[in-house]
Amino acid sequence: MTNPQILWLRKNLFSTWYNSLLTIVCLIFLFWVAKGILTWATTQAQWAVVSVNLRLFLVGRFPQSLYWRVWIVLAIASTLGAITWGVFSSKRNLTKSGLAIFSLIIGVLLIIFPLDLTSRLYLLLIAVLLLISFLLGKRFTKLIAPWLSFIWILSFPIILWLIGGGFGLQSVPSNLWNGLLLTLLMAGVSIVLSFPIGVLLAFGRTSNLPVVRWFSILYIEIIRGLPLIGILFLAQVMLPLFLPVDLRLDRVVRAITGLVLFSAAYMAENVRGGLQAISRGQIEAAKALGFNSLFVVILIVLPQALRAVIPAIVGQFIGLFKDTSLLSLVGLVELTGIARSILAQPQFIGRYAEVYLFIGLIYWVFCYSMSLASRKLEKQLSS
Repeated sequence: MTNPQILWLRKNLFSTWYNSLLTIVCLIFLFWVAKGILTWATTQAQWAVVSVNLRLFLVGRFPQSLYWRVWIVLAIASTLGAITWGVFSSKRNLTKSGLAIFSLIIGVLLIIFPLDLTSRLYLLLIAVLLLISFLLGKRFTKLIAPWLSFIWILSFPIILWLIGGGFGLQSVPSNLWNGLLLTLLMAGVSIVLSFPIGVLLAFGRTSNLPVVRWFSILYIEIIRGLPLIGILFLAQVMLPLFLPVDLRLDRVVRAITGLVLFSAAYMAENVRGGLQAISRGQIEAAKALGFNSLFVVILIVLPQALRAVIPAIVGQFIGLFKDTSLLSLVGLVELTGIARSILAQPQFIGRYAEVYLFIGLIYWVFCYSMSLASRKLEKQLSS
């Protein structure tokens, strides 16, 4: 009996003599590229630029005495993420192989990352929280699922309070929010704010009221016709001109405003595509049963529309996360900006490959995680 993998290889890679030749040439080329990269990474690359500046990459100039607040923020985000993963993976048990892979990853991180003893203990505690939270989400899915969105929304002001301080905590100026911390904060807040604005704009564009419809159309088309870097510069320079003299917005707030305004326009078009997929008959049937317009939208139209455009919405979120790299051009030292600062250090001048490969890996991990989560959500909602 022929192995299915062998049949697949014969059918797709070795079906004819020229396909076989092309496959062999490609394999030789890939082997040559992989060998060159591995040789460079193990013998020529100076990864000390990453290990020495790891704290700068992650939290920038955030006060070292207040790192415990960053660890609490990481614990909150990790716990909620693991609970969410457990809720949407409720039909799959945690296998021994999955537990072994998770333990292996944590062990590698504890060994490779140049962390002190306190940081290693924090990381180990978060790993335990991840496992417990995943099991809780999987066990109590029906109880947690209805409150999951509310819990996520409630966590944002708590996270902002921990990072920025105030209300009993020592304040940390926003110019000390740097590196990956600022990137995640900007992306998270912008995603949370741009999503409801985009939904409202999508409904506004399909509204029967001419004023609302034309305002939404003008906003969407004008914003989509402008580059993001231009909007960010306008938010930094022009936005204070429209505010009272005694009101000065922080640079971080102005940057978030630019990201939200830009992303909301694209989000509106994604949601509008989902709204057009809903048949008019469902709306008319709901109204015939006595539902008012608000309940028709909330209970019938919007859930189906969002379910239909989950890949497009998550793609917009991924794009917004990567677009935060442009903030370094308007004076904010996020992940890309801190990388440029590290490259200016005399002992690491010219180590572009190591630095940009490292931050590229960070961007890929978070973007792939969002993509993987969207596929899980889409599969869960379609089952």
